Amino acid sequence: MSDQLIWVIIGMGIVTYIPRMLPLVLFHTNHLHPRVQGILKNVPFAILGALIFPGVLTINSESYLYGLIGAIAAFIAAWLNLNVILVVLSSILVLYGYTFL
Repeated sequence: MSDQLIWVIIGMGIVTYIPRMLPLVLFHTNHLHPRVQGILKNVPFAILGALIFPGVLTINSESYLYGLIGAIAAFIAAWLNLNVILVVLSSILVLYGYTFL
């Protein structure tokens, strides 16, 4: 194993360790400002939306409406407080119907 590869592995270990260690060291108490706590609570939803939305628009290479219609159906079902399984099934059913148009 070359020296360069060993330094790359050590560097990658440091780079992955620091982001995991810093929150434990800096935020070891529960004294975060409520506004910061509110922002941190919304981060997973923002990341999930950022990961899903490009896929919604590119699910069908011929038309972006296919994914958009499925997303709108899922959004409406979720807005009605349906179960997650029903939200997925409603989106599938709407897209199944859309394929026959």
